[in-house]
Formats: sequence, C-alpha cells, structure tokens
Amino acid sequence: MSPSYKGYRFSAEVIAHCVWLYRRFPLSYRGIEELMLARGVTVSCETVRQWCVKFGPAYARDLRRRRPRAGDTWHLDEVFLTVNGERRYLWRAVGQHGNGLDVLVQPKRDTRAAMRFFRRLLRGLEYVPRVIVTDKLRSYGAAHRQVIPSVEHRTSKYLNNRAENSHQPTRQRERAMKGFRSVGGAQRFLSAFSGISPHFRPYRHLMTAAHYRAERTVRFAVWDQITGAAGRSTTA
Repeated sequence: MSPSYKGYRFSAEVIAHCVWLYRRFPLSYRGIEELMLARGVTVSCETVRQWCVKFGPAYARDLRRRRPRAGDTWHLDEVFLTVNGERRYLWRAVGQHGNGLDVLVQPKRDTRAAMRFFRRLLRGLEYVPRVIVTDKLRSYGAAHRQVIPSVEHRTSKYLNNRAENSHQPTRQRERAMKGFRSVGGAQRFLSAFSGISPHFRPYRHLMTAAHYRAERTVRFAVWDQITGAAGRSTTA
C-alpha cells in the first residue's frame, strides 16, 4: 500500500523523485532544489528535507518487505562514525547475496550493543540464520552465546569481506554530508539510505548490459509501485 499524499500540493511523482535523488546520490537538499527548478518545479530545500524525513523511512520499509528472504548466512560488521564530533559505531548486517538486512547506530561496541543488534535483526522474523559470520570482536561471541546459541558462528577476517565492503556507500555519504549531527539523525538517515540506495545498485559486474538494463527497469517499476507515483497526479 502506497503512502498517503493527501494535503500535499505536489504530486506523488515529484515527492518520490526528490526522495530518490537524495537517497540515491550524494546531493544536498539545496542541490535537489536547483535540479527540480531546472525541470520547471519550484520547491524549497526545506520542503525536500521534510519529504525525505517523512517518506524516506516508509519507502525503505516497503522495499525491504519486497526483498526475498536473506538466506541462511548473515554477515555482520561494525564501523565507527563521527557524530557531532564524537565516535559512535554503526552495526550492519547483510545477507549472503549482499542484501542489507539492518543497521543500528550505537555508542559502543560491547556485548550489550551486540545483543541489542542481534535482537533487532531477529525481531519479526519467523526464522534464524544457519550461520553468522563476523570479525573476531569478542562482543559477537558473547552475544551469540546468549541470544542465538543454536546458530553456527564463524569468525574470520577474510570471510567477512561482504559486510566490510557494504560500508563503502555509507562512507561516501558521510563525507558528502560532512558528518552527522546527532545519533538519531544518523540512525534515521542510514536506515532509509540502506533500504533505498541498494535497490538501485544491482551488481552490474555480474550482468550483461542487456540484463542490467532490464533489471533497472524492473526496480524502477517496483519503486513506482511502493511510492504510488506510477500514473498518479496528486494535488491539493
């Protein structure tokens, strides 16, 4: 079910397009304002920001629901972020096919933080993975024994390249945004970003040019469905 745009002056197509630009490319709100003006749409950067805050998380949730099951092997990793001048940690999990499962920004990377992330990953699922793969951080082992002891736990620097590589788009956006101002803001942005951006980045190196173009067409069709932008003109 697509979000409601009742009461909004701009159409669903315009709103969804602005959110797509912000989540997919390293653009500022002012940059999007200028791009839209070039297309004949006059919208303020503050309005774009409000759209991204309101609709971005909803779009990301709907895209995650449409993804196939993540597989029986999950890769977990954590990386530090600078939030308002202080070090914080971004915990991330990806499936065996590279699909992002979830992210969580936390102040530490101790056992309690690892347990909180495990429980967040399992929330609402009717299954557990067969294997989790992490680096050798001891917090993972302690949390594994307490939360999911029946799941095989593998620790290896080299087996976990999939999770480590998944941090690269986040690093690019962090640099473009010159860091995050608050933990809550970082969590909201990265949760929506990790749900939307990968949807438009299929593994091009594994596809022929024709397959890649076809896959992109399918993904944009899915985007139109979850945003309600296809064939709609919603004005107030």
